[in-house]
Amino acid sequence: MRQDASEEIHLKTSTSRRDGFLTVCTLTAVLVTVIAMVRWPAEAAATASQLFDWSTRSFGSLVQIFVFGCVIACLALAFSKYGNVRLGEGKPEYSTLSWVFMFICAGMGSSTMYWGVMEWVYYYQSPGLNVPTGTREALEYSISYSFFHWGLSAWAVYALPSLAMAYHFHVRKNKGLNLASIIEAITGFRATGPVGRLVDLIFLLTMFGALTVSIALTASTFTRGLSGLFGVPDSFVTQLIVIVGVSVLFSASAYIGIDGGMQRLSHMVCWGALLLAAVVFAIGPTLFSGNNIVNGLGLMLQNYVHMSLFTDPTGDGAFSRGWTVFYWLWWVSYSPGVAMFVARVSKGRKIKEVIYALLLGGSFGCWFFFGALESYSMHQFMSGAIDVPRILKEHGGETAVEMLLSALPAGKVFLAVYLAIMIVFLAAHVDAVAYAVAATTTRNLEEGQDPSPTSRVFWCVMLTLVPLAMLFVKASLETMKTAVVLTAIPFLVILGVKLFGLFRWLLQDHADTPAHLIETARPESENRAVTTDREAVAANV
Repeated sequence: MRQDASEEIHLKTSTSRRDGFLTVCTLTAVLVTVIAMVRWPAEAAATASQLFDWSTRSFGSLVQIFVFGCVIACLALAFSKYGNVRLGEGKPEYSTLSWVFMFICAGMGSSTMYWGVMEWVYYYQSPGLNVPTGTREALEYSISYSFFHWGLSAWAVYALPSLAMAYHFHVRKNKGLNLASIIEAITGFRATGPVGRLVDLIFLLTMFGALTVSIALTASTFTRGLSGLFGVPDSFVTQLIVIVGVSVLFSASAYIGIDGGMQRLSHMVCWGALLLAAVVFAIGPTLFSGNNIVNGLGLMLQNYVHMSLFTDPTGDGAFSRGWTVFYWLWWVSYSPGVAMFVARVSKGRKIKEVIYALLLGGSFGCWFFFGALESYSMHQFMSGAIDVPRILKEHGGETAVEMLLSALPAGKVFLAVYLAIMIVFLAAHVDAVAYAVAATTTRNLEEGQDPSPTSRVFWCVMLTLVPLAMLFVKASLETMKTAVVLTAIPFLVILGVKLFGLFRWLLQDHADTPAHLIETARPESENRAVTTDREAVAANV
């Protein structure tokens, strides 16, 4: 940790203050949503279902094309001369391992712990690519779809907005780490004007929607596990206590700051998750798991383009809309917040380093984690030991997770470790999101500044309101998905503007720079600024 950290934090945040307009508007919208859900739960669920169906039918193909384009753009950038452009001067602040771990924690929700065990079951029961339901082929494709939804496409959605924000902040030296600031730099619409305020408000609401699935699934899975371990009642009160406890944990992380809190939590979570997956791989059906992972990756790579653009035009399109489009919009909804965080910790890195770290580091980590846990879960079903699909249907996925982990040697120990990793994962993830939200609601944030710890703690607590309402009314997974979809769709336009700005800046600053000089060359925008300053000084003299 840096010396005199507390003094540094004070100096860094002393000139900034909270944006009252954004804070009040966001909390008003959140409270209205929470009250409506609690007061009229049945009507809210029915409305959510209708909105989800309409949104995914209307915009699903556009979402799939957009995400596929992000992958192509990332590869083009990484292998072009622009991949060597450095994002700011000086050496990177964090080691490569810490840097990648923080990316993973910021980009993956704690619900990854749930999906890592159970996602294949949903795809086995309702497969994509028109694979027959409940067949051996459906089993094989189920893990390949997990790899697809948590692989290259997903992390590409994070990479491009992150590069745009980092270039805006560290290379162009524009003020503001919030979304409206970069939109102002690209379009000229003032960050404090109507368009800028609307952009930031949409972002804040999107963060609340994005966290809904993560927090709600984590809390319900955690309390189910506690019930299995200690006989604690699996009730809303228990879930409330768990979320309050986690709030204290990530509030402490927010006060410690990125260097102390986020970095340590990231190491704990990533090493813990990888170690858990490695042990399950080693003591479980190792040969089957290895073959299943290799086969799943092969199927995913073989069908990658088809999976990316599969819309099922001759069918009802339920799979692509309910899973692929939902997942892409979930990643889209997180992308602005992740971009702010990645920009903050990536000063001094090259563009291609950011792309490789996100696409390869994130994908490989997810593939191993999902591959080990899903293969074990799948093997338990195939051997007849645990009928996972039936338990999911009759008792819920949380119960299936508890039973699967308890079936391992020293199962109670594994379940306890799993729950501990899950809860720390949630703390690290919400800490990263709270940082982005606090940065958005803090005015005049400059390079080197962080939002105040008090602001981050405030938003850490507020971010739990919608998930608590979902848990209170026992909302279905489909209802929680709607919160993600509705808030994420407007971001397709905003992300499009950000990506346009990134490529325009790169062409303006480096189009005429030879490839072998681009790493050390000063951007044309900086040269023009220096020339203008000199001319102004000369005129005054």
